[in-house]
Amino acid sequence: MDVDVAVLGGGPAGYTAAIRAAQLGARVACIEKESALGGTCLRVGCIPTKAWVNTAHALHAAREIDPKLGVVVGEPTLDFARANEWKTAVVSQMTRGVASLLEANGVTWVQGSGRFTDAHTIAVEGQDRVTFRSAIVATGSYPLRPPIPGLDSPRCVDSTGLLSQTEVPRRLVVLGGGIIGCEFASIFDRFGSEVTIVEMLDSLIPQEDAEATKELQRAFQRRGIALHLGKQCTRVEDTGAGLVVHFGEGETVECDLMLVSVGRAPLVEGLGLEDAGVSFDARAGIATDEHRRTSVPHIYAAGDVAGYWQLAHTAFREGEIAAENALGHDTAIGDPAVPRPIYTDPEIAGVGLTEAEARERHGDENVAVGKFPWVANARAVMSGEATGWVKTIHETTYGELLGVVMVGPHATDLINAAVVALDAESTIETVADGIAAHPTLGEGLKIAGQVALGRAIDLPPRRRS
Repeated sequence: MDVDVAVLGGGPAGYTAAIRAAQLGARVACIEKESALGGTCLRVGCIPTKAWVNTAHALHAAREIDPKLGVVVGEPTLDFARANEWKTAVVSQMTRGVASLLEANGVTWVQGSGRFTDAHTIAVEGQDRVTFRSAIVATGSYPLRPPIPGLDSPRCVDSTGLLSQTEVPRRLVVLGGGIIGCEFASIFDRFGSEVTIVEMLDSLIPQEDAEATKELQRAFQRRGIALHLGKQCTRVEDTGAGLVVHFGEGETVECDLMLVSVGRAPLVEGLGLEDAGVSFDARAGIATDEHRRTSVPHIYAAGDVAGYWQLAHTAFREGEIAAENALGHDTAIGDPAVPRPIYTDPEIAGVGLTEAEARERHGDENVAVGKFPWVANARAVMSGEATGWVKTIHETTYGELLGVVMVGPHATDLINAAVVALDAESTIETVADGIAAHPTLGEGLKIAGQVALGRAIDLPPRRRS
């Protein structure tokens, strides 16, 4: 098969690149080894996980929120088999949707494991070779497993293994307090598991705004999730009936299942990149420029494998950029505002700089923040969920908005308004002066801006020290 553009990988970066290339008039082949398109995100990552998030939230609402609103239906129970059926149905609908989109755009899906044999050819197991003028590598990433004795036990699973469970573990230990670990901890606590998090650093999700992660830590502790921060796992013992996890200075915890969630690495091995002349690193991924061009001018890389962000939504944009440049355009990724959604309960979302990053970059005296609590927002109060806040971060010389952080209900949806504001290089005055619909959660961003300017209407004035 001879094509203009060959895309290796059918995940968010890959299928987006394939469709965009086809929109530009190219003959395109998308090579994917799995039996379904969509990559980790759609098949065994964000989509099935968030389907469980919705189940967990429904349980929480039935137990704690609905009675406050006057809806009493009795003690809810989790039908885990039905929850898994729902999860599977959602995944199936989304992956079928991707396949239909490729077909509608005239993209040929070549199912099989692909490997470069030279700079213009990909051999596909069980299929004809694919020759191309340009190629885009979008093979994604895989879960890391640290060299801890005993971690090879079948009771130690990664996120894919946890998503395949047919029973809720009575006791779950999560190794790693990053985004994935915290999301699953939040889910399984709602499902009824006794959850313990062991994290070697001193905070949960350390790359996020410190105030936000402290809020999450307090919420987890109130829910009874055990946190062992600043503790390193030293070994895992499989007793036959369960696991004994050793960590810290002689501490242990027993569990039935352990989630190993310590990060992901770019999937670069076994692709024949050496034969194509593409430079790569096993940890950092494939080196690319702002056009997502690799060391071989007609070969591009996008998504997790390219070593920038490990996010599906950035992979979508990178796939578009790679496809456009593969066909002669001149599109650069630039420095976009990238949202950081975290689907815990409470939700966390951020975009732009954290407060600590802003102060480090601009100096304490040149940074101001505004913080608005949801307990002062009518829509949050009437919904029964008023935990958390919205925080704006701006520099005081020109008033440029530098970042926004949210904790609380629907934060992962609300953050998109802040993404647009940052990409538009908005000032804090623009945020504060905009007219927000009332009563909505969307008012939170506006009022946080007003707080930053010292003229909030919906909060009492700050006391002078």
